Amino acid sequence: MFVHMVRLRIWRFLVCFSLTKFPFIFGVVPNAYSLLARTPSFSIIGMRSPLAFAVRPKSLDEVIGQKHLLSPGSFLLKSVEKKAPFSMIFFGPPGTGKTTIAEAYAQSLGVHFISLNAVTASKKDLELAADEAKIWKPCILIMDEVHRLDKTKQDYLLPYVENGTFTLIGATTANPYVSLNRAIRSRCKILEVLPLSQEEVVEGLKRAIASPKGLDGKARFSDEALKFIAKLSGGDLRFALNILEESFVQFGEMEEVGLKEVQSINSVPNYAMDKDEEEHYDSVSALQKSIRGRDVNAALYYLARLCIAGDLDSIKRRLLVTAYEDIGLGNPNAVLRAQMAIQAAEQVGFPEAVIPLGDAVVDLCLSPHSRSGHDSIFAAMDFASKQPFHVQDYLKLTPVSLKEEDKYPYDRPDLWEKIQYLPDEFADMEFYQPSDSSTYEKALHQIYEQLKAQGRSPRLAELKKKKKA
Repeated sequence: MFVHMVRLRIWRFLVCFSLTKFPFIFGVVPNAYSLLARTPSFSIIGMRSPLAFAVRPKSLDEVIGQKHLLSPGSFLLKSVEKKAPFSMIFFGPPGTGKTTIAEAYAQSLGVHFISLNAVTASKKDLELAADEAKIWKPCILIMDEVHRLDKTKQDYLLPYVENGTFTLIGATTANPYVSLNRAIRSRCKILEVLPLSQEEVVEGLKRAIASPKGLDGKARFSDEALKFIAKLSGGDLRFALNILEESFVQFGEMEEVGLKEVQSINSVPNYAMDKDEEEHYDSVSALQKSIRGRDVNAALYYLARLCIAGDLDSIKRRLLVTAYEDIGLGNPNAVLRAQMAIQAAEQVGFPEAVIPLGDAVVDLCLSPHSRSGHDSIFAAMDFASKQPFHVQDYLKLTPVSLKEEDKYPYDRPDLWEKIQYLPDEFADMEFYQPSDSSTYEKALHQIYEQLKAQGRSPRLAELKKKKKA
């Protein structure tokens, strides 16, 4: 091992020296810089690469799934066929092959590529990549987690993408229409990478077991075990390969690794619940929509996903918003009970917090629903943003030069319901949108109609002349 390490260091030195003193070598040694950057670091015990990395496809025809991107006649295959690289953004859940497809695309084209991760890439790294790309023509810059590039770095890349110094291929788990600035998006074709089906994950596992770069056929797994891993993965092949590798390390000497052995490694489904990722927001959104649609089973499922991920903050906020937005005046008591359930969940914490939260979700789903309050306030907000007006003098906190008889009658509660509170030109505006979803709302509607029928007046002096009822 010592001799190998010495040889490795000598090789690194020779490559660096050659690239510095003889730049024309770039035209002879393909991907020299990338070879140098990816030279493996060997430890004393000679550790191997993770299985998911070792079996990563090297060309597009090795990629599993993504038929919508890789079927005959698709954009990607036509691009490779015509040797015409395009800047692209691949977005989708973790472990679906975004970076793999990007690298396989570059290798299928046979062009030099540079791989960076936006989390660790500094401004200097981008400058070095640009210098390298000016020597290699054509060159592809693959930027993993591209949504994590700040605006300054995104802007730095723009002129190089624009003038063709390099072709940019980004990979992201976030929605590119939200996380990337419009200038970057307009220069890239945006392609969605979908979660793999369970059958496709099983295919990937079988390839890894048989591949000389993988387990090289040194272990057998039952079909039941492979299907269980695929089911847990949620379409994330990297997650599935990690479980496969763990199972191989622990049980590889067995004649066949079965379901029982795999279950002992991991039996928790892979939920992509990082608060910065798209799947998190999708699950939160699905929870509210399920409650709004009164599908109690779906709502409980999405609540369970968020509880498994331990995301109490998002659950509290979304349940409270949902209670007031979608149940609201239809059942005010259910709204209050939801608040109490949230407080109880905060006090006890997980895992017991799931009990009051579950009660609240069932209660909200099956209660009378009303968006009357929600729709009414947003109607008023829309109008107020377009039609500002001055408050009438008699409603001002400290009215100036107003006769006593025209001032607001603090001592006449019998008149308060008869005063006009909107200016004359908008006196008949109605923002409140009544609903009859429950007994309580019917009572509110009835009171509203009675108040409308009695009318209102801006002439306070005349109202004051009327005797108290």
